[in-house]
Amino acid sequence: AGLLLVSLFTSSFVSTAPAQAQIIHAGQACVVKEDNISERVYTIREGDILVLQCLVTGHPRPQVRWTKTAGSASDKFQETSVLNETLRIEKIQRLQGGRYYCKAENGVGVPAIKSIRVDVQYLDEPVLTIHQTISDVRGSFYQEKTVFLRCTVNSNPPARFIWKRGAETLSHSQDNGVDIYEPLYTQGETKVLKLKNLRPQDYASYTCQVSVRNVCSIPDKSITFQLTNTTAPPALKLSVNETLVVNPGDNITMQCSLTGGDPLPEVVWSHSPGLMPPNSLVQGGNLTLWRIRVEDSGYYNCTAINNVGNPAKKMVNLLVRSMKNATFQITPDVIKESETIQLGQDLKLSCHVDAVPQEKVVYSWYKNGKPARFSDRLLITRNDPELPPVTCSLEIIDLRFSDYGTYLCVATFQGAQIPDLSVEVNISSETVPPTISVPKGQSTITVREGSRAELQCEVRGKPKPPIIWSRVDKETPMPSGAMTMETYDGKLRLESVSRDMSGTYKCQTARYNGFNIRPREALVQLNVQFPPVVEPVFQDVRQGMGRSVTLRCTMLKGSPMKVATSVWRFNGTLLAQPLAEQQDYSELKVDSVSRETSGSYECSISNDVGVSTCLFQVSAKAYSPEFYYDTPNPTLSQKQSKNYSYVLQWTQKEPDAVDPILKYRLEVRQLAQRNTIQTFIPVKKMEKGLLLEHIVPNLKVPQSYEVRLTPITSFGAGDMAARIIRYMEPINYPNPTDNTCRFEDEKICGFVQDKMDNFDWTRQNALTQNPKRTVNTGPPTDISGTPEGYYMFIEASRPRVTGDKARLISPLYNITAKYYCVSFYYHMYGKHIGSLNLLVRVRNKRAIDTQVWSLSGNRGNMWQQAHVPINPPGPFQIIFEGVRGTSYEGDIAIDDVTLKKGDCPRKPIGPNKAVALPGSGVPALHSSCLCGPLTFFLYVLLR
Repeated sequence: AGLLLVSLFTSSFVSTAPAQAQIIHAGQACVVKEDNISERVYTIREGDILVLQCLVTGHPRPQVRWTKTAGSASDKFQETSVLNETLRIEKIQRLQGGRYYCKAENGVGVPAIKSIRVDVQYLDEPVLTIHQTISDVRGSFYQEKTVFLRCTVNSNPPARFIWKRGAETLSHSQDNGVDIYEPLYTQGETKVLKLKNLRPQDYASYTCQVSVRNVCSIPDKSITFQLTNTTAPPALKLSVNETLVVNPGDNITMQCSLTGGDPLPEVVWSHSPGLMPPNSLVQGGNLTLWRIRVEDSGYYNCTAINNVGNPAKKMVNLLVRSMKNATFQITPDVIKESETIQLGQDLKLSCHVDAVPQEKVVYSWYKNGKPARFSDRLLITRNDPELPPVTCSLEIIDLRFSDYGTYLCVATFQGAQIPDLSVEVNISSETVPPTISVPKGQSTITVREGSRAELQCEVRGKPKPPIIWSRVDKETPMPSGAMTMETYDGKLRLESVSRDMSGTYKCQTARYNGFNIRPREALVQLNVQFPPVVEPVFQDVRQGMGRSVTLRCTMLKGSPMKVATSVWRFNGTLLAQPLAEQQDYSELKVDSVSRETSGSYECSISNDVGVSTCLFQVSAKAYSPEFYYDTPNPTLSQKQSKNYSYVLQWTQKEPDAVDPILKYRLEVRQLAQRNTIQTFIPVKKMEKGLLLEHIVPNLKVPQSYEVRLTPITSFGAGDMAARIIRYMEPINYPNPTDNTCRFEDEKICGFVQDKMDNFDWTRQNALTQNPKRTVNTGPPTDISGTPEGYYMFIEASRPRVTGDKARLISPLYNITAKYYCVSFYYHMYGKHIGSLNLLVRVRNKRAIDTQVWSLSGNRGNMWQQAHVPINPPGPFQIIFEGVRGTSYEGDIAIDDVTLKKGDCPRKPIGPNKAVALPGSGVPALHSSCLCGPLTFFLYVLLR
């Protein structure tokens, strides 16, 4: 049978609602008993699957974002947030514990933010170490030997330690020779077993057992150590010196031998910095390096561990001989502050190489190919404080013409097969300090992004030093990653330049391989041109038929920052559009939106470097409808049939943006089938936020369906919205009875905790009360006075704060009478009592909550009764709302809740007052009612 057309109903209220959220947890949770007070704690074992769900209500449907305090809300640590209603982390780790936040927002009111603390439970393997001391007692008559067994473990929650000697559990009281304590300032949890004045019976097997009391089914763990009279810490010796100098290509073996330790220690080699080199081989205590390279230099550590005493350590500093980077410096007479070479003044020639080991380098000086002859005027110095360490200098006192010539400095490693390095310096009347300048026309370089740029500085002088390039206007590195770049020809070559490389560059002479004087400097400006950046990249423009619309494409960035040309196209066809000069945007006006003028408008803006495009989609199409997901009990069963109906509710997004909506096209398709049934739903009235309703009949139990809803205007079909509707067993509303709910059963008479409040009501009796609960507040027993009797209460202690609310919601009741009376007992004792409110929730197209009774403040340490009359027009629920006061002495309790047909007990007291909802049509008062301690009569009629 096809779908029957059912009339469209519209509600009389605007249905936008701010977002609300509530976090529930699934996955592999193991909530610890003491955390039951707060639903905001999720306890889970390390390695299990974390699943958190953020249940949201609100219209339009809120968007959900998960975040975490000081960390990542994702199993991928580089991600900082998760945009999903469900947060799932596979194999959660201890570092992922913490407070997680769910933020739901839909643009109506303020976002809803809820949080839950995830507590990750774990128990590592314990580590047992042994330490011993020997001290003199009474001078030197005898020695006392004390042994400390230190057991350390990382765990959450804190572990409990049990020490055993063999199968015997040890404690302070049973053995004077045993002391068990927790040391200060230790990493992790630690317990020490101290064996005082070691006795023969103390040589035994000791076990440290750690436990988290089976939390999250984490089993206990233990470690055992056999203490004997030969137990001793490890000791080592090395076969090589602590500093070992070798040549590249050598093969060496370093032997690390045990000289003591019981039990037998484990020997481990390590390298710093970095890992062991690939050409290394460890066999027991021997470390062999094959064909040593310069990069194999570093510290090699040999460590022996047997958990007795401190580990034994030996270290070898391996130095691989090498020499590189031979440089020279010419330093004119420093005393006379000269920057040129002049006869009659002093002159210093310096030579340096980077070597390992640096101090083993031997420098030799030659003049014109012969060994230099040293005299009172020709001196050799080393370790000049004004020069790099281990630099050799040749000082010429009172320079003469005969001192002109070619000087050669040779650096040598004596006795090693390392090639010599040398550097040559020519001293003559032509040896002059450098000057630097930028070639004409090269002070500003303009290139396009992605191309190659070459910056140039010319250096004159003899010798010509290297040029050091750096950035002036930005504290950023050069393209190579270093802060400076060295060139020998004065040219800085930059490949594939980007816009962030624009700026001023400085070239300066180096103080090596040339004169050791104040550097000469020059500046070069680099301009990188790039295409325009425009806004909007895409814009969906909706307008009613016959109305005009102006489209603007704006240039946000670009080099040059000027629109050279702009081209507009409609559905790919070129449009004529004049452009005023010097503008940073281009506009196009569509005089009248119609079917013919609807489509894709493209604006291409050029700045003579490149082109960027704005895209506008112009139409008179209606926006999509927004489904209402919070419809109460949307499934309607059909008697004596296997079919069901579904109440579909929605609002229209921005209905005033286009022409009025005439009707909706509804398409219904059973999942896993292709056939679609289509019907049209006429619309008489439309405004923003108006809740529309349509009943979809003749759906098969228990099948699910996809529904597609499309608005239709005079322009045609608008944007479609789709959702899945699933069969849910309809709620069978119970009828109110005269039975009293005393909360003696764990099902608490069908009452449920509200998932949208701050915390929960707690069911307890005098036997299950927390012995550490706050005094001077809360009831000692239920209304019956027996310790076995249960009641419901709210706990005002931490982590509760002022204003926190807990809501307890009754089952949904059918209407079988005109008037009802809600009777209950309450206990409100304590100097920080907040409020107890009674609300009635009427189920219609949406739930409406109305407060019908309220009481605040300390009412004494006694149970008192309240009677509240109500007159609901449809299926309803009653809600007990406890509000936390200013501090912790504010526990509130309720018991013996009764819902009866008819009026409440009559007992006139004082002046009577009535509270009626606006527009409810309440008749004049016709009776009075005893309402507990209230001094007024409360009469409420709910819509």
